[in-house]
Amino acid sequence: MKSYRQELTVNTPTRRAFLNITPQVEEALRASGIREGLLLCNAMHITASVFINDDEDGLHGDFERWLERLAPEKPHEQYAHNGFEDNADAHMKRQLMGREVVVAVTGGKLDFGTWEQIFYGEFDGKRPKRILIKIIGE
Repeated sequence: MKSYRQELTVNTPTRRAFLNITPQVEEALRASGIREGLLLCNAMHITASVFINDDEDGLHGDFERWLERLAPEKPHEQYAHNGFEDNADAHMKRQLMGREVVVAVTGGKLDFGTWEQIFYGEFDGKRPKRILIKIIGE
């Protein structure tokens, strides 16, 4: 069995963003040479997420509004965590959207359902953050 590891670095210009990272993940899979196995992709920060869904702007806007209703950024003082920081909402948004995805690799390709894509969700951006891609298989 082979193992392959790669990190991506992202730096969003905004506090919150959804980035389609499918092309970068597919490139890592090609570089790995693995044809059958599993691919793990996870955010390496506690205020960011990796998830699978449709690449549709309306849906991303719906996610943003839904997350903001459940864990509003402001007022900052509503959160006990925000004594030295102002990102408690980002931690909660990450819990809702999840940390990672695992995708089957079949025939050297991501074994997706219709419309599935991999996204990075940033909830406390404006600085470099890392994404891990780990692939195991043959």
